[in-house]
Amino acid sequence: MNTATAKLLAINAGSSSIKFSLFSLAAKIQKIGEGRISRIGLPGMLFEFTENRLSQTEPLPDEVTDYASAINFVVDWLGNHPLFSQFTVIAHRMVHGMPNCAPAIVNNSLLSRLKKEAGDDPEHLPNEIKLIEAFASRYRQVNQYVCFDSYFHQDMPTVASLLPLPRRFTQSGIRRYGFHGLSYQYIMQRLTSFGKADGKIIIAHLGNGSSLAAVKDGKSVDTTMGFTPASGLPMSTRSGDIDPGVAWHILKHEGFNADELIRMLNHESGLLGISGSSGDMHDLLSKYATDRFAAEAVDLFCYYVKKSIGAFTAAMGGIDVLVFTGGIGENAPEIRKQICTGLEFLGIKLDDESNQQNKNKISVTGGRVKTYVLPTDEELVMAEIVKELINV
Repeated sequence: MNTATAKLLAINAGSSSIKFSLFSLAAKIQKIGEGRISRIGLPGMLFEFTENRLSQTEPLPDEVTDYASAINFVVDWLGNHPLFSQFTVIAHRMVHGMPNCAPAIVNNSLLSRLKKEAGDDPEHLPNEIKLIEAFASRYRQVNQYVCFDSYFHQDMPTVASLLPLPRRFTQSGIRRYGFHGLSYQYIMQRLTSFGKADGKIIIAHLGNGSSLAAVKDGKSVDTTMGFTPASGLPMSTRSGDIDPGVAWHILKHEGFNADELIRMLNHESGLLGISGSSGDMHDLLSKYATDRFAAEAVDLFCYYVKKSIGAFTAAMGGIDVLVFTGGIGENAPEIRKQICTGLEFLGIKLDDESNQQNKNKISVTGGRVKTYVLPTDEELVMAEIVKELINV
């Protein structure tokens, strides 16, 4: 394939969204269009796209009600659109790859392996596989590639990747993998561009799914997510880490089966479970002063992030740079302030005005820990990875 004329379609499937971006793979990779369906299966489901720097929304057909119908709509819409139908190669963000998580071209062997592993990440892998198959069915001559979120963390130290279970489980692949790797890779590229990628860095990717990564001298040395993206911090609807005794109690005394428990932990817990009203941080902040449960959800989220920053600082023996990214990390100054308040003893001190304005650098002038707000771009990283694979 001639990358000078190739156009790559990057597909980023979330648990309730499908994002897509079209890139030219010429000498300098350039994004030429993007779009998304958000809130799939929820009230307020929305389809929007941008071409020629003009953002547009388009009503969804009545039959688009769930993830399966959203996949069919996106695949058909892309194939019929004058700009977006120009793609010549496709890249998919895959959340979980188990031990074999290097970027790769899609073939029958890889698809078979992913289907066997889908039960370990029921919130992401099944829909990601369906998207691959839907594109393969309609565009048989177009090569598809996968880029795994866990690849960034593949060389974490053993002590950070082990789970304290009998060794036979470790040998079968049950360990801490970590996720949000494409986002972390992009942030490290941004830090490199202005000379801040060396040393001890903590990146907080905060959104509907949230995690932190500790990066030392360019390598991931720890992260809050573990075997699946349901672990770590409390998130929008995911519980995060939880005492296994609680899971056993629910199974034994509440009449749940395993599938019902997993659904509850992934879809009814986290900020939604604590607040009883919403898993959306914007909604919770709007009710912070008047709704005790909403306030407790916000406070717990910030508390867990703050604890993780402290723990990772201890694990690395210090901190030089702190970065906030993701939907919450980039757009919620009150969350960043609550997280950082009390961390002055580590050298973290925000400039209130810069933080309130969501500026890229929000630490005080002369502060020891440089603190940034940097938008992420997972799709651009996917385009870079696949372009390199094609050239090889």
